[in-house]
Amino acid sequence: ASMIVLSLFGLQDKPVYLDSTKPLEARVEDLLGRMTLEEKVSMLHGDSKFTTAAIPRLGLPRRWMSDGPHGVREDVGPDTWNPAGHTDDFSTFMPVNICLASTWNTQLGFDFGATIGQEAKARGKNIMLAPGVNIMRTPLNGRNFEYLGEDPFLSSRMAVGYIKGEQAQDVSSCVKHFAGNNQEFQRNSINVEMDERTLREIYLPAFKAAVKEGGVLSVMGAYNKFRGQYCCENDYLLNKVLKGDWGFQGLVMSDWAGAHTTDGAVLRGLDLEMGSNGPYNKFYLADPFMDGIKSGKYPMSILDDKVRRNLRVMFVSKVLDSPSKGSLNTGEHQATARKVAEEGIVLLKNEGSILPLDSTKVKSIAVIGENASKKFAAGGGSAGIKAFYEITPLEGLIKRAGNDIDIEYSAGYVQPQFRRQGGANAAGVVQGATDPAVANAERIERAVKLAKACDVAIVFAGLNHGNGFDTEGADRKDMKLPFGQDELIQKVRAANPKTIVVMMSGGPVEMDAWINQVPGVLQIWYPGMEGGNAVARVLFGDVNPSGKLPCTFPHKLEDSPAHALGAYPGKDGTETYTEGLFVGYRWFDDKKIEPLFPFGFGLSYTKFEYTGLKVMPGVNGTAVVQVDLTNSGSRDGSEVVQVYVIPGKEALPRPIQELKGFKKVLLKAHETQTVQISLDATSFSYYDPTRKAWVAEKGDYGIAVGGSSRDIRVASKFRLESDIVIPEG
Repeated sequence: ASMIVLSLFGLQDKPVYLDSTKPLEARVEDLLGRMTLEEKVSMLHGDSKFTTAAIPRLGLPRRWMSDGPHGVREDVGPDTWNPAGHTDDFSTFMPVNICLASTWNTQLGFDFGATIGQEAKARGKNIMLAPGVNIMRTPLNGRNFEYLGEDPFLSSRMAVGYIKGEQAQDVSSCVKHFAGNNQEFQRNSINVEMDERTLREIYLPAFKAAVKEGGVLSVMGAYNKFRGQYCCENDYLLNKVLKGDWGFQGLVMSDWAGAHTTDGAVLRGLDLEMGSNGPYNKFYLADPFMDGIKSGKYPMSILDDKVRRNLRVMFVSKVLDSPSKGSLNTGEHQATARKVAEEGIVLLKNEGSILPLDSTKVKSIAVIGENASKKFAAGGGSAGIKAFYEITPLEGLIKRAGNDIDIEYSAGYVQPQFRRQGGANAAGVVQGATDPAVANAERIERAVKLAKACDVAIVFAGLNHGNGFDTEGADRKDMKLPFGQDELIQKVRAANPKTIVVMMSGGPVEMDAWINQVPGVLQIWYPGMEGGNAVARVLFGDVNPSGKLPCTFPHKLEDSPAHALGAYPGKDGTETYTEGLFVGYRWFDDKKIEPLFPFGFGLSYTKFEYTGLKVMPGVNGTAVVQVDLTNSGSRDGSEVVQVYVIPGKEALPRPIQELKGFKKVLLKAHETQTVQISLDATSFSYYDPTRKAWVAEKGDYGIAVGGSSRDIRVASKFRLESDIVIPEG
């Protein structure tokens, strides 16, 4: 495009905006000064489902956006949610984001983002609508699988890696959904109410880290209302917090059809409107905005600010320069997909060391459950993609077992047929219903017979991206396993004591019906297109499991805070977060509730010992936590060293402990490493709404270090000598 424009201008007087050696703001101002009113307005709204208009006169191409938390989405038609029918819109299907969070490996976060960024570039996309960083407030949220768990610190660290990796490929990330979008039920209308500390300490930190540390170029507003105003036209969230407190210079876009009024979109911080219903020129930031500028209702300065933000993102992602080329489905991409799956798999139970499987002793394996052979790439709403291939667990096991082990498969259960009802809504989510369950008795009988005849039985249980499970647009009704799977697992276990359950789901499910009877349990989430290989490698011990839970698994739904307090799903259109700061493990700790599996939990095929803890104070409230970690087992393996800070006597109530540091460390058998993790003053602080600042009070703090929030191995004290106040900016 730039060559065409150069010929228009003549090569001698190259315009500043086309000169990549010139400073960003100079290029932005130069281009802004050349644009007509119509051209400016055309930058601020879609001209198809996923594009904004080109401006050929100035050499500006169309901008292409794509969904893609786990890969670049299949192309849809320009004005429909139906697939475009292209043959060149395949992509690498990465594990879901909750699986990424379970790796606790920030370098893998970077590699994950880089993989998607390279593929987005190869597919001609400029803005990728991810990562999602909404906090898991309830286990039932249909989109938990797309997010990074329940803890703001872990979510922040993983999101920053993802964004830096993706944006290094000259593609803009778009962190979403800002903010308070923690359920899908009534997501287009629910009004979320929470106090300021809860907002700043739990629900905003991952967004703030994305902006301040990740340098994210765009932010997507959420569908819901916050304190009575829609999030995509929310003066407090967009103008005061994001652009004011944090100094965000990029663009804010709406979720698809997330804008509701012209005044709201124009005045309250929206810069790019996408997916609204009706013709594109009737979008709120289209003709209605232009009419308001012409009549003098809105000042030109507001329009110019919005255009500047859009242009900045274009320049930084090199839309007008020569961007990097990108690549699709390379060996490296496949290896990253597999590595994330391997490191994200969490070993929950391993009684009598039933795992890893010994291929010299195990001669036959009964593989049971529909999830062993089901493919997941296409599901989940906007996260669905068209995968180059997808290796199911059954395929991975057959490949790994080779000729010496018999693998036999029995479905055990089948999800009833899903039938489509009506069309898709504004976000392309198909409304539908599931037929009543068909009798699974006969299938269970066949599975039990098979389990009896084999050395080991592996049941692939869990959920899927079908209606009402792990999918956009709806929440789960409960935490139970559907389709009679509890009965299936119990009967298979009765037939074969060597039964391993492999759970595929985007969040916690109830396991009390059988957890005490089954010796081995793995949580593998939705592990992407290399998932089958990853699972087989962990089951056979080629890879030592090292994933840790990014969320608490409760015994039952009522143990979770929002449900214990009746604060979900809201009443009369409003959802009040009465649990406040006490989300996830903070609640379980405070109320002394025993979880099924705690936050940060994950077993290994080897053992780790923690010794010699030192906390070394630095300047300005910083500290370095140092601990010696020893792999005392006979296998190489990785451990996630977790640092929790325990506040002393505070002016305001605080959680008993909070995650403030972690590091994943690979150790050879019998190796010892000295691990150092840095803490800064924010690690000790809380948000004080009266001072609009973060306050670390002087006094004693506990420093607890271990392998999970409930597995603290060594502890020490740290003294802050004076109060430290950190402004919110």
